[in-house]
Amino acid sequence: MHAKKLFILAFLCITIVTNGQKITRSDLKLLQNIEDTLTPYARKMIFGEDPLNRFEADSAFVKILVRALKIPNSFYYPFDSINTVSMLYPPDSSFRIFTWQLERDESYYRHHGALQMRTADGSLKIFPLIDVSEYTEDPVDSIRNNSNWIGAIYYGIVMKEFKSKKYYTLLGYDDYSFESTRKWLDMLTFDNNGNPQFGGRYFDYAEDSLKPAQPAYRFLLEYKKDARARMNYDPEMDMIIFDHLISETNESQKKFTLIPDGDYEGFKWQNGKWVHVDKVFTFKLNDGEAPVPAPLLDASGKADENKLTEQSKKNSQKEPSPKKPGRLKAIDDLQDYY
Repeated sequence: MHAKKLFILAFLCITIVTNGQKITRSDLKLLQNIEDTLTPYARKMIFGEDPLNRFEADSAFVKILVRALKIPNSFYYPFDSINTVSMLYPPDSSFRIFTWQLERDESYYRHHGALQMRTADGSLKIFPLIDVSEYTEDPVDSIRNNSNWIGAIYYGIVMKEFKSKKYYTLLGYDDYSFESTRKWLDMLTFDNNGNPQFGGRYFDYAEDSLKPAQPAYRFLLEYKKDARARMNYDPEMDMIIFDHLISETNESQKKFTLIPDGDYEGFKWQNGKWVHVDKVFTFKLNDGEAPVPAPLLDASGKADENKLTEQSKKNSQKEPSPKKPGRLKAIDDLQDYY
């Protein structure tokens, strides 16, 4: 039997035992066939030769993915061959979140995604994630829902609890623009009706010229393109650790001049908030010595293809297109099909 099918069957056996759920043989076959159809679109929407190819592939991918997710108990199907889309589960497996990045050119990136909830009867409960970054002057200014999401490719989830409520911290990556890159910390919670909310007053730090002005409802690290600034959760230290930045031109207000200086800051979870730690280490580390998980970018500053299923994929090798599209068709597809 093909290794992929063995993996899927083993995965399903585990879920049947631990969750009492079962994908029928006929549904499993259908999911496998749909996955085979999805795979080339998933690659083309990242590696397509021109923007039109990528946008068309993205639209087709969304429609076919929704068809797959409507199959009973699809939550337990891993889609392990779709390696250009980040698919993450929190430690409690209460949901999974799909995110990916669509590039027009090196100055225009948008994100698409979906939040699929685990349900007791295996039916589909899903929230499309609609990226409105393009139309937002201040992306840290408010709590948001899935319809006005600040987009990112999520490469990590940290689950914490406070007063019997669960908080899911999402670590995200955004190619953003020709000059700068962004990394995000955004808090995902659920209201009394089970609807997702992004953001909140969960980041406690003193204002400086490098960080978003308070009150900040999500945390942003923006820096010079390909400067390789890191931001990750370290489970041994139980902290989110990120590079301390300085301006290489003494102009800290210009984010495209910010680069790591070898020091590290962090956040520690205390009483329902991430509290800032000004200096994580008492000594400077050389590049590559930070005690953090595998980074999103490889040694050349590009996304590592081998980590796409767990983290994300960027594509910055395309020729720029002189025409900037309006509202992406895939956003309409997300609204029409979920």
